[in-house]
Parts: sequence; structure tokens; C-alpha cells
Amino acid sequence: MSCVGRIEVSEIDPAGTARDVATTRVSSTDVLAVGLGLRPGVSAERVVRAVREVLGECVIGCLATIDRRAGEEGLRSAAVALGVPLLGWTAEQLAKVDVPHPGARTAAVVGTPSVAEAAAVLAAHGGPIVLPKRVVDGIVVAAAVRGHGATEVQSANPVGS
Repeated sequence: MSCVGRIEVSEIDPAGTARDVATTRVSSTDVLAVGLGLRPGVSAERVVRAVREVLGECVIGCLATIDRRAGEEGLRSAAVALGVPLLGWTAEQLAKVDVPHPGARTAAVVGTPSVAEAAAVLAAHGGPIVLPKRVVDGIVVAAAVRGHGATEVQSANPVGS
């Protein structure tokens, strides 16, 4: 999928049928901050596959997640494979972000109602979510638009720098 034009978001209903729930316009100049929520031990290949399945060839500026997952080898290797920095945020930082799909279970287990959407918004300097959270192979992927030409995230906690 090319990134110019739109990202189509579908949900699978209980009968296993995909239905479109949103179409988001994305320009070829948009740089996306990709937020990820995942369990420990996920491979780089699974992360890259999930990101590319959802975002196609969209321009990715960074990957972002909760700090306790940012040190995971699979996630660090995925960032290297995609050629982008990996940013980590504390549960407290993530919990302060207003997101469209907070989760009570996530809040109880992780200490914040959102990881993927909140991390994407923080990494995008508060930029709008263009891809609400979507689960692919057990990995939660969300994306927000970063400012045009943004290359650094001032308030982030870069991993491995």
C-alpha cells in the first residue's frame, strides 16, 4: 500500500467479516510517529510486519512505546530495521494524554489507559492521531502526524542514544 492518499482502518466483527470504520487522509509529506503496545519478547520481524501491514509505505519518523518495553531487543531491532529512533515514555507521561480509545484493563495492568495512542501523540508533539489503535498479530499499532520536517522530539526519552 502506498501512503499517499489514505489509510483504511477496518475492524473484524464477531463473524470474522472485515468492515471499514475509518478512512484517514495522509499526504506524502506527512511524517508519522508510530506508537506501539506489545508484550515482552516480540521479535523485530513481527513488529516490522505489523507496522508495515497497517501503514504500508508511509513515512515513519519514529517508534514510541512505554519505557519498560523500549529496551526490548525485538523493538530496538525493529527501529534499526526501519531506520528510525525508538522513544520511551513513562506510564505517568502516557497517562496524561487524552486518547480516543483508553482501556481500563490497560490502565489496571500497565498504569496508563493507553500505550500506543498516547505514545504516538507524545512523539508527534501533540499531533493528531491519524490511525487509532489497531491490533495486528498481538501488537497494538497507532500513528499520529508529526510536524512537517520534524526530526527530533524534544521531550522524549530516546532509547539507546
